[in-house]
Amino acid sequence: MLTLEQMELIQQLDDDDKSTVFKIIDKMLTTKKFKDFFNKNVAAL
Repeated sequence: MLTLEQMELIQQLDDDDKSTVFKIIDKMLTTKKFKDFFNKNVAAL
């Protein structure tokens, strides 16, 4: 889990680095949601 301290450190990054961090997190979350959705719906077949 991201802690408040980690979020504060991320906010101190330059804009390009900050954007990259959030893009990575978004990609990982999207991948997890897709896998969960896929596994749930394949199991229903």
